[in-house]
Parts: sequence; C-alpha cells; structure tokens
Amino acid sequence: MILTVFISCIVLGSAVGFLAGLLGIGGGLIIVPALIYLLPMVGVSPDIVFPMALGTSLAAIVITSSSAAFAHHKNTNIPWQLAKKLMVLVAVGAFIGAFIADSLSAELLTGFFSIIVILLALYMLLSIKITKTRALPTGYVLQLLSFITGITSSLMGIAGGAILVPSLSFFGLPVRHAIGIATACGVVVALFGSIGYIITGLNQADLPQWSLGYIYLPALLGIVISSSLAAPLGVKLASKLPIKILKKFFAVFLIFVALKMMLG
Repeated sequence: MILTVFISCIVLGSAVGFLAGLLGIGGGLIIVPALIYLLPMVGVSPDIVFPMALGTSLAAIVITSSSAAFAHHKNTNIPWQLAKKLMVLVAVGAFIGAFIADSLSAELLTGFFSIIVILLALYMLLSIKITKTRALPTGYVLQLLSFITGITSSLMGIAGGAILVPSLSFFGLPVRHAIGIATACGVVVALFGSIGYIITGLNQADLPQWSLGYIYLPALLGIVISSSLAAPLGVKLASKLPIKILKKFFAVFLIFVALKMMLG
C-alpha cells in the first residue's frame, strides 16, 4: 500500500504543479483533501489523518514554493523591508498553528478547513476585485494580519497567499509586490508549520512507517518529484487557455470537495 500511495502522490503532485502553474493557486487546497483520502490506505487512523495531511502538505510547499520565491526575488517583486516585518509573526503563527491542530478533534479541523475552502472558492468564483482604498497600515495591524495568516495557513496546510495577496492589495500595495511578499511568507509559513507538525507528531504511537512526526515521507517525495516537473507545463499553457473560466470551474470543484468533507 505504501507503493500505491507513493504512485498516487506522484499523480497528485503532477496535478498540483500543473494547476499551480496554470491558475496560480496554492497546492494545499488540493493536497490536503487528497491525502485525507489516501493516508488511511497505509493505516493512518482517522484521529490523526488530518494533521498528517496538513503537515505533509506544508512540507511539500516548502520545496515547491522556494523556487517561486527565488524567481520573485530575481524579478525584484519582493519589497524585503516590508516582507521581513511580516515574516517573523507569520512564522510564529504557523508554528503555533501546528500545536493548535494537534489539540483539535478531527471534526473541528474538518469543519474549519471546509469553511475556509468554501470562502476562498467563493472569492475565486465571484472574481472579487479589490481596489486601493487606503494607505498601507503600520505596526499592530500588519503584525496581527501576519500572525493570523500564519495560524490559519498552518491549520489549512496552505502557504497563505490566498489570504495575504487580497489583504495587502486592499491596503494599497501593488499586486506584483503583494504576490512577491506572499510567496516569500509562504516559504516561512510552510517551513515553521512543518517543524511544528514534526514536533507535535513525534510522540504519536500509531504513526505509519516512514513518518517524521506528522509528515508522511513517501507522500511528500511523490508530490515534490512530480509537481516541480508539471508546473512549467501549466505556466506554458496559461497564455493559451481560458484561465478565468477554468478558475470558476475549479472554484466550484473546491466547494463540492469541502461540502463532501463536511458531510463525511
């Protein structure tokens, strides 16, 4: 069954990488539901399948997002003076989020994940446009935003771009810089979130073989191998396919996935 999960995650990683390149969406929204279905095949109990899916998703994002962050840095899309202020509390929030996830029941985690996915999908489906309405705040507002983003992203197994990009754009930051900051913060979220899930999972007695805390290594390897190869193909096709229509179909798909998870 380990081989079955590994091969399935290669296929999953291909889809994640392709959709990330094509639609610009984070992989966690796809990885987490898929792993919740796949991990019980290797004996993961329902009590820990959600934190294992979240931890494995974040570990994959560390690797897949690093190259994107480096590309944004080369293109001067990351205003580092602002990014550094956000990255500290994003990291703290992501680390704490892993401990929160470990303390919550599977039902609460499922409900939280599903509700946030539905909200993000509705945002994508309605193509909400956020215009510049105010100046970029300083101090506590940005710190609170980054801390909440870290916690929420860790509880979702995502990089946090779906939260940071519209938020920073709303506060008047150019979209190019908002995406660059979100990408850099996404690496930090995934890294510190992964560390948190490793620590909280070390004392679990019923982990499957080849686990590092709440990270299932065969699934991680399969996702990382294929996603990095499929992403350039998605980018290449992005200029040839009707992206707006595809995003709406994908948003509807996410809503159905979230509802299915809520209904068991």
